[in-house]
Amino acid sequence: MNNSNHLIIMAGGVGNRFWPVSTREKPKQFIDVLGCGKSLLQLTVEHFKGICPAENIWIVTSEEYAQLVHEQLPQIADSNILKEPCRRNTAACIAYAAWRIKKIDPHANMVVSPSDHLITDVAEFQRVINSSLRFVADSDAILTIGIKPTRPETGFGYIEAALGNASLSNKEIYRVDSFKEKPDIDTATAYISKKNFYWNSGVFIWNVQTVVNAFRIYQPQIAQIFESMLPVYGTAEESAVLAEKFPYCRNISVDYAILEHADEVFVFPADFGWSDLGTWTSLHSHLAQDLNGNVLIGEDISIYDSHNCIVHTENCKKVILIGLNDCVVSEQDGNLLVCKLNEEERIKELTKESKK
Repeated sequence: MNNSNHLIIMAGGVGNRFWPVSTREKPKQFIDVLGCGKSLLQLTVEHFKGICPAENIWIVTSEEYAQLVHEQLPQIADSNILKEPCRRNTAACIAYAAWRIKKIDPHANMVVSPSDHLITDVAEFQRVINSSLRFVADSDAILTIGIKPTRPETGFGYIEAALGNASLSNKEIYRVDSFKEKPDIDTATAYISKKNFYWNSGVFIWNVQTVVNAFRIYQPQIAQIFESMLPVYGTAEESAVLAEKFPYCRNISVDYAILEHADEVFVFPADFGWSDLGTWTSLHSHLAQDLNGNVLIGEDISIYDSHNCIVHTENCKKVILIGLNDCVVSEQDGNLLVCKLNEEERIKELTKESKK
């Protein structure tokens, strides 16, 4: 284990696509959506076991979710739970963590990871991450993890790799030709037919000096804010100064802010059973199914003459399904969802309306 390896987990997102299991008060990263007894955030930390020491794990979240992080990850020091006073997208999130780490370890290598993605082949994931950290340790490279696509997916951004231009130091890593926005189905189909397009996993690896310099060049306004805070990092004044300055950060993703401008950008195409678990359908496709294609998460569920359903009702005393096909059935805290899998995109819209 390299003591200069640091992990930054972005855990401030809000989402209710898994409503009623996930809510505004307790979004996806904090729930046991897999029915395994652990939240997605807890599983994310486990996936990095052995890659960096516990004191080098940083969780960036919002003020309102800091207590949830503390409850679910008691092994993480409170000083390593970085609390954003407001939402300013991933560029500000990553810059805050980078400058915070730079003050204590100017030679740090950093992995930035979402908190709510599924990894099924943890051994391969760790191999890819360790190889990536070695690659960036002594270079000015910005490295992304690309996922080998299994279908023409319209819900992900894509990375176009220059497969004829492999890195000299690691033949599994290639230069990036371009980043592509979420495509329509025809464009996605064309992408995957070319064999050099990969899903953008949102996992980034670099050394701290590389990312700090990239912010200085491409986002000087954000860089100036966090550079000015160097004297207060790790002190009692940090929270107050952050609350004053953080809202002035540009609201922009790190993809737009840095990756699409930088020259030394690379991709590591990988296949470790990844999913961003953005929908009930994606969850259904990644969990063990019975002979009729049903996924059951709960203590007492009986299902008859039903096919291709996902049932998530851990708090119910007893659940019986008869004659349902292609449905989601989920219950949490007295809220019940029953819908067709192909209608689940309406969940976000309708749950917002119900609060008005």
